[in-house]
Amino acid sequence: MDEIYEVLGMEFEGAYDHLRRELSRVRSGRANATLLDNVRVPYYGQPTPLNQVAAIQVPEARLITIKPWEANLLKDIERAIQASDLGLNPSNDGTLIRLSIPSLTEESRKKLVKQVQQSGENAKISIRNGRRDANASLKDAEKANDLTEDDLTRALKHVQTLTDAAIEKVDAIVSVKEKDLLEV
Repeated sequence: MDEIYEVLGMEFEGAYDHLRRELSRVRSGRANATLLDNVRVPYYGQPTPLNQVAAIQVPEARLITIKPWEANLLKDIERAIQASDLGLNPSNDGTLIRLSIPSLTEESRKKLVKQVQQSGENAKISIRNGRRDANASLKDAEKANDLTEDDLTRALKHVQTLTDAAIEKVDAIVSVKEKDLLEV
């Protein structure tokens, strides 16, 4: 049973980590270097993550600067940012690219909140799938006479308690991001 609980805990941690990564990519009106995590730049014929070909800094609350390690990458980086779905316009001064992060409108905030809630729901689905797998493993153990019926009942209740706590944690993570988005 302990092994099943351990696997379940690792699945829950994976769901939390994935949710946090997803939410870090949601633009909240403040500059954040993780906004650019999905931007790929053609580098020697290979799509390469932006942070591997340039230094990304956040000098101000609404500004991201990108300094490529090779000057000939400026245009490629600019094109990659424009092609991404971030809705940001890069400005190039010949050595540095500046990304000004515009403040969010009420409509875009609501749209982002829906996106955040959808990511939270996906994390909950992942958690519920983990619960289903753990319950199936416990029932298989009972069929193999490794568990008594009473032990199975206690174990299923414990799995449900762990699942409820995990879903509350997901709700808390989503709530913090929603507050961040709705803050003007």
